[in-house]
This record gives sequence, C-alpha cells and structure tokens, in this order.
Amino acid sequence: MKSADRMPLIDALKAIASQVVLLHHLAIYGPLAAALQLALPSSSGLLADYGRLAVQIFLVTGGFLAARALSGDGERFPAHPLTLIGRRYLRLALPFLVAIALAIIASALADRWLADDMIPARATLSQWLAHALLLHGVLGHASLSAGVWYVAIDFQLFALLALLLWLGRGRLLGLVLVVSLALAALFWFNRDARWDNWALYFFGSYGLGAIAWWASSRGRLLAWLGAMLTVVTAALLVDFRLRIALALVIALSLGLARRSGLLQRWPQSLALAHLSQISYSVFLVHFPILLLANAAFAHWLPEASTTTSLLTLAATWLVANLAGQFFHRHVEAAGLDRRLLKAGQALAKPLGRPASSLLRAGRDGAQRLLLRPRRMYDPR
Repeated sequence: MKSADRMPLIDALKAIASQVVLLHHLAIYGPLAAALQLALPSSSGLLADYGRLAVQIFLVTGGFLAARALSGDGERFPAHPLTLIGRRYLRLALPFLVAIALAIIASALADRWLADDMIPARATLSQWLAHALLLHGVLGHASLSAGVWYVAIDFQLFALLALLLWLGRGRLLGLVLVVSLALAALFWFNRDARWDNWALYFFGSYGLGAIAWWASSRGRLLAWLGAMLTVVTAALLVDFRLRIALALVIALSLGLARRSGLLQRWPQSLALAHLSQISYSVFLVHFPILLLANAAFAHWLPEASTTTSLLTLAATWLVANLAGQFFHRHVEAAGLDRRLLKAGQALAKPLGRPASSLLRAGRDGAQRLLLRPRRMYDPR
C-alpha cells in the first residue's frame, strides 16, 4: 500500500487483533494451554474467554476498508462485481490452501507424539474441496485448522457487500440495502447461532464498519454516528452481546478518527505496521506451529517447570510470527493471485459478454421490484 494511502490506526488495530487471536489459541489448545493456565491462571482465563472478541476488529475494519474500495463516496458502485469477487477469492484462497496443506502435514506429525482433541482428524478429499471453495462451514465439514471459518466468512461478507451495492446502483438504493441488511443482522440473524456459518450472522459488525466509512465522508458526521449509536443501543437492549458492543465502539472510533485526520496520523509505529502487513499470514500459519510446538512440548517436556513452560510459550509465539513473516513474503505477497487472475481472464473472455448480460438482466429485474410504484401493488 502506498504511504499516502496507509492508515496507521487500521494497521494498529489489525496488528493487535492478530496477536490476540494467536494468544487466544495458545490459551485454549493442547498441553501448552494447560501449562499457561497453571503458570498464569488469570491471564489465561481472560485470553481463553475474551480473546475471540478480537475477531470483531477484523470484521469492522474489513467493512470499513471494503466500503472504501467498492464505493468510496457512497454513490459510485462497482460495475463488475464478479471480477472483484473473483479477485477477492484468489487473494484469500491461494494462501489459505497453502496454509491448509501445512496444517494437514503438521497434524500428521503431531499425531505421532500427542493425543489431543486439538489435532484435526485425517483430511478427506471432500473436506479439502469444501475448504478450497471456502464452503467448509456451510457444508458442515470440520475445520482443518483453527480459525479458518473466518476466511470463508470474510469472503462471503465482501461478496455480499459488492452485490448489494451493485444491485442498488443508482441514487442511494445501494446504501439503503446495506443499512437494511445490517439492521436485520443486528436484530435477528446475529441472535441465532444457526446462522453462524453465513455472512448474515456477521453482517451487523461488517455493515457498521462500512457505514462508519460512508458517515465520515459526509457533512453531518455526528448525526450519522448518533443514529448508529441509537440503533445499535436498541439492538443491545433487545439482546445484549458484548461482541456487538465492541463492534460499535470500533466503528464509532474509526468514523471519528477519519474525520479528525487521526486515522492517517496515529500511531506512527513501524512494528505495528509490519505486524499488520503480515497479520493474515500469521493468522493462517500459526495453528500448524501450535500443533508442532504442543507435540514437542508433550514429548520432550512433560514435567516442565513453570519457567520452562513460559519460555516455551514465548518461543512458540515468536516462531509463529516469524513463520507468518516468511509465509507473507514467499506465499501471500508472491503474486500468485494476479497470475491466476490474468490466466482466468484470458480463458473467460468468450463467456464474458453473455455472463454480463445475464447479470444486468437480473439486477434490472430486482431493481424494478424494489422500486415498483405503490399503485402496481393495489389489489383493485
């Protein structure tokens, strides 16, 4: 990202969130988690119980950045959503599949020394295909690595936002659709765990991030953010959820920070910027590292002292970050998605016009239904 486009506050939030997720998994998986519980019971309990809330940072900042990319001013909308969705899939899925392969190998190795529920069962072809299509949660397959449900959800959320904006292209209909679905998620979908493999469950937090971006682009920022605060407070009165309260705080903070200019100025930290840059890679590869570290700990240090356990935990955290840096440089940032996209575009050219025509026809039909005059529904 060009320096002029960098947002240090977003970098800081992503860096912190990725590290909290890593520490959360250290606190809940395997013998190392048991050792941490014995050594630092209070800290271990906090990480185990509340560390997962860091995902809300990814959801809100994801919606914030997606709104900037898809419709920065809230009026111009994506003309070719399938191209954008395809690019998003390649950007997420290619590193993801490499990480899944590493997790499968690490699971096989760890299984030799460790008998623990953290080790995924042996992968099947259908399970791998479901992961490759980012449909493992929807199809009911067990995850092959920790936290990989989020990759599928992130893709669903981006695709849903892009399609809503494209469907509502013209005037403010796209924004109305996004806000309406965010409200439905806050008051209904997010209260029903049966939806937690679908974007609708998380669209409240993601939508808050998108709305915060658009609100900070407009003249009446306080009115927009006040409306957001009022509506989300009502949703919390109906059913209080700490994750939604945190999402609200993050969204309000981003909106105010962007308008004040703080978003682009603070904090100026090279370490946080670097951790943000490698955050997705750390998220992807830390579980294979945890598998191997727990297996080695159980095999060679079954009676470790508190000091040795803490040193092992610290070393595992450090190796996970170093592995994330290596993975980012040689896999995530290697440009595989761009190469595949160019090849796919060359192959898809003969089908491009028919597909575009079909999409336009579907959108136009949906818009006619949404904008049909009231008299057309008059039973008389």
